[in-house]
Amino acid sequence: MSHPPVIAVYPGTFDPITLGHEDVVRRACQLFDRVIVAVAAGHHKKTLFTLDERLEMVREAAAPYSNATVESFSGLVRDFVVAKGGKAMVRGLRAVTDFDYEFQLAGMNRHLMPEVETVFLTPGDKYQFISSTFVREIASLGGEVDKFVSDSVQARLMAKVGRA
Repeated sequence: MSHPPVIAVYPGTFDPITLGHEDVVRRACQLFDRVIVAVAAGHHKKTLFTLDERLEMVREAAAPYSNATVESFSGLVRDFVVAKGGKAMVRGLRAVTDFDYEFQLAGMNRHLMPEVETVFLTPGDKYQFISSTFVREIASLGGEVDKFVSDSVQARLMAKVGRA
């Protein structure tokens, strides 16, 4: 008996996309029929990269996965997930410090969209401590970020912070 494809949405700002994010995309693609990587327009955060730049970087990262697509969204993620027929929302958990916030967010999302499950995925050990915030900060202070982002993201980051 065939079932309709199970669609998962992995939302984030991805400013920039890190190897940790890429690892979560890979893991989600193994679990779900279709994964939509949803890049937030970023109304609540001032982003280093424009929405178009972030979409381009995420599309490059998601290219190896035939069941992944990349789209932007603004407004409530709930509205985007429901409009896309999502049955799961994927969230990456790096450490116990993320858990409290993510747990509260999952509870609120369950209230807003009871038909959608929140699925937490942990990145591989070597990516556990990576965050876009740290990557931006390290790059802007002249540090090396090659272990945290892909080569193409690193090149864009270096250009953006004036170190190309």
